Amino acid sequence: MQKIAISCPPAAPMIVGTISVPAGPVMGLCQDRLVNAAHIINAARSFGIGTHTQAIGVMTALGESGLQNLSHGDSAGPDSRGLFQQRANGAWGTLAQRMDPYTSARNFFAALVRVPGWKTLSPTEAAHRVQVNADPNHYTPFWSDAVAIVTALSR
Repeated sequence: MQKIAISCPPAAPMIVGTISVPAGPVMGLCQDRLVNAAHIINAARSFGIGTHTQAIGVMTALGESGLQNLSHGDSAGPDSRGLFQQRANGAWGTLAQRMDPYTSARNFFAALVRVPGWKTLSPTEAAHRVQVNADPNHYTPFWSDAVAIVTALSR
């Protein structure tokens, strides 16, 4: 993934749960998107999930929304919303829950830990099993950025 030089708006570091979020940029992302990554990490931690799987959550949200809390879907899922582009099929909660970064991330991890053998799957396969993306390798390009983001926010 090619990085573009980015200038983030001035911001003071902030605390999200237990994570100190810098103003950015981190992997080309400004604080607003890093806050969303922090919500994903905190949601994973609430399940006792370590950094490898936290990065799977961040990777998935990068692939689905670029870590933006989107209030719209696309042609594949016009009813998809939020960081994970979760559908309005009843499996992901109400619209408010799908639009809440922490709750939508908890719902992602709750689904992930129900996948048989999830701990031994490759990151993209684990994400694919939860998201059922049309391309099972869709998330692969986002893995290294996700690892770097989780590492930066876990210091």
